Amino acid sequence: MLAGPLAGQHVYKEINALQPGEYTWHPERQPEGSVSIVVSLDEQRVHVYRNGVRIAVSTCSSGKPGHETPTGVFVVLQKDRNHRSSTYNNAPMPNMNRLTWDGIALHAGNLPGYPASHGCVRLPLKFSERLFEVTHLGTPVIIAASGSSPASAVHPGFILGDYSEGEFERVLATLEPRKRPSDWALDDAYPITSMIASSHEERIIILENDRQVAEGPLIWDGRPLGPHVYVLHGPDDGLRGMQWQAITYDGTVAQADHDLTRVGTDHAFRQVIAHHSHPGMIFVFTDLPLHPENRSGRDFVIMS
Repeated sequence: MLAGPLAGQHVYKEINALQPGEYTWHPERQPEGSVSIVVSLDEQRVHVYRNGVRIAVSTCSSGKPGHETPTGVFVVLQKDRNHRSSTYNNAPMPNMNRLTWDGIALHAGNLPGYPASHGCVRLPLKFSERLFEVTHLGTPVIIAASGSSPASAVHPGFILGDYSEGEFERVLATLEPRKRPSDWALDDAYPITSMIASSHEERIIILENDRQVAEGPLIWDGRPLGPHVYVLHGPDDGLRGMQWQAITYDGTVAQADHDLTRVGTDHAFRQVIAHHSHPGMIFVFTDLPLHPENRSGRDFVIMS
């Protein structure tokens, strides 16, 4: 019989001193802004960031040998507070945040202190309840071999455009109506928007929910892009640019400002990007090809 979810305990400890089932939760450190989640497999920790500030850390249990949790970039595709597994004996998976349609998710579960799942990331029950309240469809989840703290980047223009005063004011006026509610369905008026820049393909694609809606040329300096993820937070009035949170998913440190300014596109596609962008959207860099082995169907997955 499968062990049930561990309730867990909120503690005040250093991260490396957390015992199985323990977690920290301090949303007051950053009350507002976009949430992103980094799962560090070597640490067996889940880090929760809001607007680039870490507000929570929890112990976890990832996939055991033979059922390893995949690394890469994911977004929350489905939420179910009372989910039960259709694969593993109707096992309870409370507060499930689905990452792939073939069975990878964040959910409450047993925490023995080492990787023990069939690929999911198990969390303490109480922590999973709190996490469920701050995630939404489209929340980025980076599963990395080792942890990487987000870095802040302010691009001098909007997305990939050249800076101009008029452009900043125009985009600023359009962002507010496109802010997302706390949660939404896949097929309603608030699509999950993501961009992927692939140096292998030499192009940028835009996805809304599970569908590619646009693509354009990638113009960059010719060097590897590296495995970076940028989450758009919104305007920075002081620096007159758009603020991004940068995270890597291979354990290295992103050169946040430098890496973001290395890429560009043509004028026509910049206009398309501006039309689809909203706070909380993600922009993924990859040197992998964009074929079904890396992203398929309604899975948003960039496997590393």
